[in-house]
Amino acid sequence: IATAAVQEDVDVVGLSILSGAHMTLFPRVRALLADAGRPDILLTGGGIIPEEDAAALEQLGVGRLFGPGTPTGDLISYIEQWAAEHLKD
Repeated sequence: IATAAVQEDVDVVGLSILSGAHMTLFPRVRALLADAGRPDILLTGGGIIPEEDAAALEQLGVGRLFGPGTPTGDLISYIEQWAAEHLKD
């Protein structure tokens, strides 16, 4: 995921994790993006993630996380707001 994100020069990576592996996968992708010199890429996503885990992931640099049933418009709004604040034309 991180290699493809860097190769394609993306601004955002979104992971959907319903398996319970969020405390493994989000930190690993965050670390790999940083190791590849792209800590600036927004890492966001969703799944069944307890609030305390979401807070811990936020401390590691993961963006906002969304639960099941979140309207797609909420994700779009979040990414658009993040882009407006972090990306330059």
